[in-house]
Amino acid sequence: MHARTRFPNRWAAAAIAAIVMAVAGPLAAQASPYIPLDDPSLPLFEHLVARGEVEDPTPMVRPFRRIDAVRALRTADSIAGGTGAGAVGELRRRWTDRDESRWWRGEVRAGGQAFTAARRDPLHPGGPEDAAVYAEARVDVAVGPIMLVSRLVDEPRIRQDPDWTGTVREVPNVLCCGWRYPDAYISAQADWGSVFYGQVARNWGPTGVPGIGVSDVGYPRPEIGFEVRTRDLHLLSTAAQLEDAADSTGALVHRYFFTHRIGVRLGRRLQVAGWETTVIAGRDREFDGRYRNPLTLGILGNLYGFSDRGNILVGLDVRWRPVDAVTVEAQLALDDLATRNSFEGHPSRYAFTLGARGPLGGRAAWRAVYTQASSLAFRTFNPFENLSDAGVGLGRNFADNDQATLAVGVPLRGRWLVTPELTLLRQGEGRITAPYPGTREDRLATPALFIGTVERTWRAAVGISGQEGPLAVRADAGFHHVENAGHLAGVTDDRFEARITATIGIWRSGRLR
Repeated sequence: MHARTRFPNRWAAAAIAAIVMAVAGPLAAQASPYIPLDDPSLPLFEHLVARGEVEDPTPMVRPFRRIDAVRALRTADSIAGGTGAGAVGELRRRWTDRDESRWWRGEVRAGGQAFTAARRDPLHPGGPEDAAVYAEARVDVAVGPIMLVSRLVDEPRIRQDPDWTGTVREVPNVLCCGWRYPDAYISAQADWGSVFYGQVARNWGPTGVPGIGVSDVGYPRPEIGFEVRTRDLHLLSTAAQLEDAADSTGALVHRYFFTHRIGVRLGRRLQVAGWETTVIAGRDREFDGRYRNPLTLGILGNLYGFSDRGNILVGLDVRWRPVDAVTVEAQLALDDLATRNSFEGHPSRYAFTLGARGPLGGRAAWRAVYTQASSLAFRTFNPFENLSDAGVGLGRNFADNDQATLAVGVPLRGRWLVTPELTLLRQGEGRITAPYPGTREDRLATPALFIGTVERTWRAAVGISGQEGPLAVRADAGFHHVENAGHLAGVTDDRFEARITATIGIWRSGRLR
């Protein structure tokens, strides 16, 4: 049995007070909404970044604001001669906010979805195939430095998605009623940064795979956060309440999630960042202020300063452009680094990603990624401190695997991006929700990578995304050749995996008086 406790009233009040304090002084920044990670035009922007034609507004951190993307596009357009043509000009026109201090924008979209499996991750399909209607309504309101965004989606697919942890109400013979809010937040923005309260999908790490510590494989949860931004410094911190759980006596265990990330620009070609994510849990645990401090290392406090500990994952991000035509990105995360000769006898818990991308010919771009997560990554002795929320990963949703992907992006008409890809996924039997080995003997018997029979998935696929006029599409389709399917030695499965969301929209905007 799971129950979600209320977000503590005093922390909700503190969030509002922080926003009020943030806007009390003179703020020069123009408020702008974040670009959702499911925006059909975002892959085209990422393509321009991969080619080196557009500067990344926030390297290895998503989402970013529309105004930051437009500034990068405007700079690229001026370098190219200011024609405003092609993808750069199209994205500028699509994402430019109204040139007023107070404005509103409303949008309604309707269409349909079809999928061979309800889970959004095509490499770990789950749930049945289906087709259903899809609709969304979004309202953006800017009042000086304050940004208000609310996007309501009716997506029946989530009722069959094993990663959906919200309430499911079955309505017979009705193809609707999968309501959720992918974006709902208030943000006070200044030239130096912003204060945030609400929910939005996030991803930290190299492009093309879910981030190790923070990703959008699950669904957004309410959080309070802030960021400080300059050209050479980016400090980001969030705090959220997770789903409560019940212990063996039936008592509720409260769980909380904290993230800190500080990135620095060491030159035109090199950016590095250190980060940590923390899960704390306990019957009487509260929204602990010690873990919210972004200028302390929780790992040191956890070892030497706090009597009530949490599970901390520490990480390092590196983005390097050795030459103008190649960008290299890397992410390394450690939960525990140990040796088999230690008293506990458990294997190291780690994950890492290596990626590279660059231009290909006159318009295309290439991307290569390799990532690996150890067999016991994201879980720990205390199951309430696992790096998951109601069984869904806070960063990665699956461990005990590695994946190699090679993809090419080809733009069409300055509005669409076609992306063929080849992927190999090797998946062991380890799961982030499985119990941690309880005895030293069991831990010594656990390999650092690949528990049990390894399932291999070979995927050849093509994706398309973009928007033209009122029509928006995101789709991918691929052929999967699976060896040792279901972790059964010698069993082979060939299948087709696909998903598409297509909508038609109308929008209006105006000055707010």
